[in-house]
Amino acid sequence: MTEIATPAQPVAGPRPENPTLRDTVRAGAALLRQAAIDDPDLDARLLVQHALGLSRERLMIQATARLNQPQLDRVMALIRRRAAREPVSRILGHREFWSLDFLLAPATLDPRPDSETLIQATLDGIGDRRAPLRLLDLGTGSGCLLLALLQELPAATGLGVDKAAAAVAAAAVNATRLGLADRARFVEGDWCTGLTAPFDVIISNPPYIATGVLPGLQPEVRLFDPPLALDGGADGLAAYRALAQQAPALLSERGRLVLEIGFDQRETVTAILEAAQLAIDAVHPDLGGVPRCIVARRRAGAGVPG
Repeated sequence: MTEIATPAQPVAGPRPENPTLRDTVRAGAALLRQAAIDDPDLDARLLVQHALGLSRERLMIQATARLNQPQLDRVMALIRRRAAREPVSRILGHREFWSLDFLLAPATLDPRPDSETLIQATLDGIGDRRAPLRLLDLGTGSGCLLLALLQELPAATGLGVDKAAAAVAAAAVNATRLGLADRARFVEGDWCTGLTAPFDVIISNPPYIATGVLPGLQPEVRLFDPPLALDGGADGLAAYRALAQQAPALLSERGRLVLEIGFDQRETVTAILEAAQLAIDAVHPDLGGVPRCIVARRRAGAGVPG
């Protein structure tokens, strides 16, 4: 942990203008407020903690400690990055998802709390959580969906697939950090191409934003999330069409396909899935009550993969 100078431990060559920790957080929040950041006070506190290696408790205890110039420079460098709309999670290099800590990389999507809806929806449909289930995560990114499920399903094994080699590497690192590498494997690939059935759960947060909408996204998304994880084609539905054609053959007899959808895509994605001989089991809302997850299964009589 970085030592902060206190009145009992003055900085070398103390200057009256050296700000306290409390004043630094307030000044950082003021700058972020000017930049129209949504939660400037929280973001400023997190960035000060990160820059100085302090826990929230130490930040409070040492509120009147004064910063030296190198410490202040480190803090302000991070504040400027956030003012330029870089997400705090990108600056910190990690994000919590399903109470697990995931390292981020430029090639990985920044996991959102709403995507936890997919985890809960999957778990709700599993009768025996100790069964040796086989999971498939398509467009795995950081690996957050697959690894969160493996954390809850101790006998399950999983495969994560992503088109970006850098995302595959990042997911493998996260699996190792979380102690799940012995049950998770990550490979580079194009959706279901070359995969062997059957899987008990196929889960995916595919790109679902229409290409023409991308320039109007918030800077935190448009400038820092990988386009490959955002761009769903002209109407935002290209990935769903591919998954609807490829995934059914990979589902076990009682397998489920669990997909994240955009706020206005429930009807269109439902139609795509039903046209591919899939039946809709459930639609789950996110934290804001917006339809966020569709769970589908093979329609009775559609055949079972060999």
